Amino acid sequence: MKYIITERQYRLLSEQEEEILTIPYAHFQGDWDMLQVFLKRRKNPPYRISGDLNLLRTQIKSLGYLQSVEGDLYLSKTPIENLGNLESVDGSLNLKETPIKSLGNLKSVGGDLTLQGSTIKSLGNLESVGGNLHLNRTQIKSLGNLKSVGGTLNSVGNLIESLGNLESVGGWLNLKETPIKSLGNLESVGGSLDLYGSSIESLGNLESVENSLYLYQTPIMNLGNLKFVGKYLNLIETPIKSLGNLESVGGSLDLRSSSVETLGNLKSVKGDFYLQGNAIKSLGNLESVGGDLRLYKTPISKKYTEEEIRSMVNVGGNVYL
Repeated sequence: MKYIITERQYRLLSEQEEEILTIPYAHFQGDWDMLQVFLKRRKNPPYRISGDLNLLRTQIKSLGYLQSVEGDLYLSKTPIENLGNLESVDGSLNLKETPIKSLGNLKSVGGDLTLQGSTIKSLGNLESVGGNLHLNRTQIKSLGNLKSVGGTLNSVGNLIESLGNLESVGGWLNLKETPIKSLGNLESVGGSLDLYGSSIESLGNLESVENSLYLYQTPIMNLGNLKFVGKYLNLIETPIKSLGNLESVGGSLDLRSSSVETLGNLKSVKGDFYLQGNAIKSLGNLESVGGDLRLYKTPISKKYTEEEIRSMVNVGGNVYL
């Protein structure tokens, strides 16, 4: 079979003396085999693809000497087994439902990284994902060298046990019903953090969650370095005894049927504050509650009147004793 590109296109590609060859995939009419014939004639140099690289419905198993893709890379439902020398994808990388087990030398993905339903076991040298990272229905147990995810990280119901070197997630972090016990080096979550039904025992270095934090039915004992939750904080039915360094909650705070005994450094709750049914004896440094303050069935409800509570705390809604 003959593979035909124009003489001008061949000359432009052949004249490149760069250490890494830059190839517009469109010049090969989207034909991967045609590109490989050209590269073989050039003795298989390292190269990059300008634009998107769509390999859907191909029988590709390795990317060989390809080092980077400046657009999106589509490999979903292919028999790909390794990424060869690939180090970066400026756009999104889709490896959904592939037999790949490691990302190898890949260090960065500028857009979304989709791995759901694949046989992936290691993220290799990956350090950053600019968009969303989809890990649901995978066997990943650790995030390894990964330091940042710009969007959502979804790992619900997975086997994940460690976040590795992860320091920040820009969007939603979903670790619901996972065996993870500590958040390790993670410092911030830009969206919500869902740990419902997980094995979490420590929030590690976490300092802020910009949206909601769900810890319902977890064995969490303390909030560690956490200082701020932007919206709803759910600690229902947890063995937690102190809120530690937490200073403010931007929405409602729910401590119903928890084991909390002290509010630590907490100063403000902008929404409703649910304390009923626990052993809390003091409101500590609490200065304001924007919504209702519910204290019935607590030692405080028997110790103070509503007027005394309001003299200690600025409550915007009702006080329930």
